[in-house]
Amino acid sequence: MTAAHSTGFRWEMTDPGAPLVRTEFDLPRPEVGQALVRVAGCGVCHTDLGFLFDGVRPRHPLPLALGHEVSGVVEAVGEGSPVSAGQAVIVPAVTPCGECTECRAGRGPTCPAQVMPGNDVQGGFASHLLVPARGLCPVPGEGAAEGALLGRSGCTLAELSVIADAVTTPYQAVRRAEVGARDLAIVVGLGGVGGYCAQIAHAEGAVVVGIEPDATRREGLADHGLDLAIDPGAEDARSLRKRVRAFAAEQGLGSSGWRIFECSGHPAGQSTAWSLLGPDAHLSVIGFTRNAIELRLANLMAFDATARGNWGCLPELYPQALQLVLDGRVAVAPFVETFPLAEVQSVLERVRDHQITTRPVLIP
Repeated sequence: MTAAHSTGFRWEMTDPGAPLVRTEFDLPRPEVGQALVRVAGCGVCHTDLGFLFDGVRPRHPLPLALGHEVSGVVEAVGEGSPVSAGQAVIVPAVTPCGECTECRAGRGPTCPAQVMPGNDVQGGFASHLLVPARGLCPVPGEGAAEGALLGRSGCTLAELSVIADAVTTPYQAVRRAEVGARDLAIVVGLGGVGGYCAQIAHAEGAVVVGIEPDATRREGLADHGLDLAIDPGAEDARSLRKRVRAFAAEQGLGSSGWRIFECSGHPAGQSTAWSLLGPDAHLSVIGFTRNAIELRLANLMAFDATARGNWGCLPELYPQALQLVLDGRVAVAPFVETFPLAEVQSVLERVRDHQITTRPVLIP
């Protein structure tokens, strides 16, 4: 099945720091294994800010449309596609090839041929994008393609675009940490990703501690799974650890086996997360910063602890993360705000300057 010949548009990064430029392009015909998706919404991630403002280099040569949190409707597919035209979908932020040695060994996040919109290929700050058809996550629900509110989420398809990274990335981290009922989960940084991480851990039955200097973020999650909120600026590392240990004791959880999720992407947050490492702890590093911190690596040995990174989320986990949102167990609607795609430059600058505190979703 192929798309009728027509044009689309995208907002392209031409140089680091330069304003994005709106360009038109002929809609491509999907080849084998590809799908052309009409964008319903595209979330704004701090990775986009890193590319545009901080000198992080995308793998695709410029000009390039950024944006990797995409939901939309399939308009055309090539041969061998598991989805059909007209299907509402979420586009994985990272799609492994599924065929290489890494993928066959179950190490999809390290696939050398992975495809990330807005990094490896043209991204979602656009009317359409061409992506691998494998891994596309169908969104159930009558009227999804027409903008209906879906399930118990209170969200439209456009607003569900943030599932593609802000929700699924911490979902994979929580799954890898094997968080379960009555585990202590500590989330450092309650921004876009960290807020959803706290909610997901709560949905899995954990007792959740959130560490975040922004009072608005702490208060915003008070009714969404936080059992204890801590301002790290109010106490030093030693007293913070004592406070968490005392809380764990009150809850009958003890001081071992803590699941710690570093979501701040800030050196101070990373230092805090490391300082909480204890017996049999699992530290998951989700946030990104180019800055370095100093730490004593032997703590891993002494505590028989585990530390691992988390890059994206395997596409096969997307349906489960989506279902948490559709069931109302993870709230998205209170934490997103929609803007016209035409305002993309202003939105990116306002996010950079901390003038927008929700997760922006751009709508073509």
